[in-house]
Amino acid sequence: MTDTLPDRLSINPTSLYYDEAVLVRDVGIRFNGVEKTNVEEYCVSEGWIRVEAGKAKDRHGNPLTIKLKGTVEPYFREKKEG
Repeated sequence: MTDTLPDRLSINPTSLYYDEAVLVRDVGIRFNGVEKTNVEEYCVSEGWIRVEAGKAKDRHGNPLTIKLKGTVEPYFREKKEG
């Protein structure tokens, strides 16, 4: 496995951009320089992230999301030992 993150990644298993092997390594996202912990999907080349919009759900029970545009910086979080 390489240390290169994909351009686009989703945490939704039904998405085309879902990659469990990458997600297991604990991916972090910086959006406009701020750490975000509620990101559903991101795209670096297009410069956007999708985050949950409150507690609202669609008719299938999935959370409603909104797209925010800005600078996206994905990275692998370091594992803390101890």
